Amino acid sequence: MRLVQVFVPGDDRDAVRETLSEMGVEFVFTEANGHREGTLASIPVPTGAVDTVLGRLHEAGLPRDTYTVVTDVDRATVQNVDTLTDRYVEGPRGRGASNAEIRERAADLTPDTATYLAFALTSAVVAVGGLLLDSAIVIVGAMVIAPFAGSTLSASVGAVTSDREMVVDSATSQITGLVVAYVGGVAMSRFLQWSGFVPSTLDVGNIGQVGAFVTPNLLALAIAISAGLAGALALATDLPVSIAGVAVAAAIVPAAAVAGIGTAWGEPLIVAGATVLLLMNIVFINLTAYLAFVALGYRTSVFRGLRGGTVSLRTGGYAVIVLLFLVVAGGTVAGTYQHLVFEQRANDAIQTVLAEEQYRSLELEGVETEYNDAGAFSDEIAVTVTVGRTTDREHERLAMALRAAIDDRTGRPVRVDVRFVDYQRAPAQDAGARSGGWWPFTWWPFDGWPLLTAPGSLA
Repeated sequence: MRLVQVFVPGDDRDAVRETLSEMGVEFVFTEANGHREGTLASIPVPTGAVDTVLGRLHEAGLPRDTYTVVTDVDRATVQNVDTLTDRYVEGPRGRGASNAEIRERAADLTPDTATYLAFALTSAVVAVGGLLLDSAIVIVGAMVIAPFAGSTLSASVGAVTSDREMVVDSATSQITGLVVAYVGGVAMSRFLQWSGFVPSTLDVGNIGQVGAFVTPNLLALAIAISAGLAGALALATDLPVSIAGVAVAAAIVPAAAVAGIGTAWGEPLIVAGATVLLLMNIVFINLTAYLAFVALGYRTSVFRGLRGGTVSLRTGGYAVIVLLFLVVAGGTVAGTYQHLVFEQRANDAIQTVLAEEQYRSLELEGVETEYNDAGAFSDEIAVTVTVGRTTDREHERLAMALRAAIDDRTGRPVRVDVRFVDYQRAPAQDAGARSGGWWPFTWWPFDGWPLLTAPGSLA
């Protein structure tokens, strides 16, 4: 519940009383003891109906700049609150906040422009440091300070509540924030090269954390979908959005920073892979959040402004943004599906080869697939297979066998690199074998004391 307290000038008292009575809203008038003659109207209304009630009062003649205070109400006795909720509150029934509330929450998530851009730049700088240090903890710190939760989720909120201005602002904020983050990543990477803290000849593609964000994969897709769903549920149910905001940042900040690193080091394949991963995450976060709001019962009217045959400039801009999003979403989904299918078939081919008798002594430790940029920079797809071995066998033809199997399974030419990790293994012995008998004690911790050992073990 909300309590609306509004000053009603004497000339407007009858019009306000009549309007509130027609709406069926409870109210109490109190004589105002101020510098102007009039009354103070106390109006308890359901959460989400504040804008509707005030709008009707303004239409009845109440000045829009009149003294108005809206406060939360912990407890109120209003007999027709359910009827008023059904009549005036837009949004789902029984689950989720009202349309007005969810718009306010989404707007509160995004700071002012200067602060938003400053945090976007700072998060990218921290992310670059964490990626080049190969430190997951530092990367998490970059996610915590990233401001992208509000700008990303507010597009879906605006779409389901018919707030076109919020959609346009969200799209603008997302694009601006990502550009600033990318530029910040490039600048930080260049500074590290120029200062000598990081060698310019470093192969950044071999850094573990960098390599994790250069290729779209099923796990990254699951993170993006979960982030969009968690953000929508948090907004709709008044739960803390901070945790969901970290999940959103996890899908955005590292990929943008990796694109900046790839640019600074002149690695177009890294830039292309990170950009595709970034687009995939943004598309699926927005799409999942939108579908989650629709499933919760929020009204969706994306093309409402196009009905009736008249198209304003704002409506046209809104339609262009929706169209561009659909084009980017379609291309991203197609490219993501293409790579996921390739990755799944390549993994099946690798497992088939390693299951052969001559390779059974090898243990698969990892598979890395470089994203196919569809010929923009190279027609080559690179697959790196890491295996562990405990024998001295060279397995000279393993790379060729894997290449032939992957080519056959995927129908695409690939370059296969095999990385061997050699290690020795000493099998465990039972206690009897170690001591030469049944007695389990083989050591004594005190210097100068008789050594307690198993029978038959002393010379």
